[in-house]
Amino acid sequence: MTVARRAATPICAVSAVLLIISIAVTVSIGPANVSLRDVYGVIGQHLGLGESTASRLTDGIVWQLRLPRALLAALCGAGLALCGAILQSLLRNPLADPFVLGVSSGASTGAVLVAVLGVGAGTLTLSGGAFLGAVLSFALMLALAYGAGGTPDRVILAGVACTQLFSALTSLVVLSSANAEQTRGILFWLLGSLAGASWADVTICAIVVGAGCVLCLWFAPTLDAFAFGPDAAAGLGVAVGRTRVVLLLITAVVTATLVSAAGAIGFVGLVLPHVARLLVGPGHARLLPVTILTGAVFMVWADTLARSLFGAREVPVGVVTALLGVPAFAVLLARRRRQLT
Repeated sequence: MTVARRAATPICAVSAVLLIISIAVTVSIGPANVSLRDVYGVIGQHLGLGESTASRLTDGIVWQLRLPRALLAALCGAGLALCGAILQSLLRNPLADPFVLGVSSGASTGAVLVAVLGVGAGTLTLSGGAFLGAVLSFALMLALAYGAGGTPDRVILAGVACTQLFSALTSLVVLSSANAEQTRGILFWLLGSLAGASWADVTICAIVVGAGCVLCLWFAPTLDAFAFGPDAAAGLGVAVGRTRVVLLLITAVVTATLVSAAGAIGFVGLVLPHVARLLVGPGHARLLPVTILTGAVFMVWADTLARSLFGAREVPVGVVTALLGVPAFAVLLARRRRQLT
C-alpha cells in the first residue's frame, strides 16, 4: 500500500502529460494530413498566443472538427471512468458501471422518441431528449430501489429493471415507426459516436464533469468508509442513506450528460477503475484522479481508432471500447483469480 501511495503522484503527472500529448497527436491524425506544427499554431492563434501559418481549411479541420471531438472524447472517458469507480465502491460490486442505473437505456428511449416520433419537435434536440429520458429513468430507478429498502442490491436490481423496460420501449418505437435510414442512424448513436462533437457539447460536458470530479473527490474519505460496509460507515459517522443518494445523483447527472452528447459508450466505466486500482490501490484520494486521467487518455485513442481504423468509414466508438475492453477485463479477471488462489 505504501508503494501505491508513493506511486500515485508520478502516475497522475505522467497521465496528465500523456493526455495533452495524445490530444495534440490525435488531432493531427485523419484523412486530411495536418502537421503537429499546424495543430499547435491553430490552437495558439485561437487562444491569442500567436499567428498560425495554416490555411483556412486546416484551421477549420483542427478547430471546428478534430479538437472539439478529442476534448469531448477525453471528457467522456474521464466522466464515465469516474462514475464507474464511484458506483463500484458505493454499491460494493466490482461489475457496476455507469449504465447499471438504467441511465443509458432511458437516454436511448428519449433520443428515439425525438428522432423517430418527433416528440418535442421544435423545442427538443436529440441530446435534449436523451437527457430527459435519462433523468426519467434514474427517477424511476430511485423510486423502485428506495421503495424496496434502498440497499445496494436493490439499487442494482432496480437499475436492471429500468434498463430492460426502456430498452424494450426503444426497440418498440424503432421497429414500429422508424424507416431504414432512421434505424441505421439510431443504431450508430446507440453504440456511441463523437462525430457530431461541437464546442457547445464540450463546454456543457466540461462543466458537468468538472463539477462531478470536484464533488466526488470531496467524498473520497466517505467512499473509503463505504468499503467496510454501510454499518461500519454509519459507525464512522457517515449519513449512509443521504450520502448514497447524493453520489448516485452525481453519477447519474454526469452519465446522462455524457450519454446525451455521445451516446452509450460501454466498458470504460467498468474496466478503467480496475486498472487504476492495480496502479495505486483502493484509496479513493489516489484512485479517483488516476481513474479520471487514464479514462481520458483511453477514450482519446479509442475514438481515434474509431474514426481512422477503416479509412473513410467510421465505426461507433462503443464498438472499439468493447473490442479493447473485453480482453482487458478478461486479463483483470484472470489476475484476480491468481491472487485469490
